[in-house]
Amino acid sequence: MIGMTDIEYLMAVNEIQLLKSRRDRAVDTKDWALYRSLHADHHVSHNDGYERWESADVMIANVKDLLNETKTSVHHSHTPDITFQSATTAKSIWGMEDLIFDTASGELLIHGFGFYHETYEKIDGKWLFNSRQLKRTLVREKPESK
Repeated sequence: MIGMTDIEYLMAVNEIQLLKSRRDRAVDTKDWALYRSLHADHHVSHNDGYERWESADVMIANVKDLLNETKTSVHHSHTPDITFQSATTAKSIWGMEDLIFDTASGELLIHGFGFYHETYEKIDGKWLFNSRQLKRTLVREKPESK
């Protein structure tokens, strides 16, 4: 391990998994203060079909706009593949599924599958998101089952 004991490695993996869990919960509950606190200021985000977002504040503003009060989201992240470049930097790939509903009608608008490619940095003793790229493998918009 690069500058980490086995215990430090296991703790770091757990902390990154908790970070991801909090991210999914924060976005789905629209807890924007929590969501922002999970990202480094210099966070960069790039999702399929959108321009690259060059800071955490720009990313938060765009996500808030996309998932406004007319939409309800459900995010599931699973099967993390986490690797460390050092004791303070890591990257991962997570399998993901997301569903976006019209809040008023409950109509399913988007059902997506793919992978989050993320990087992390430990800043002041706390793991934070450094970058995120969503690469979708399948997106169903307004599926027949509506």
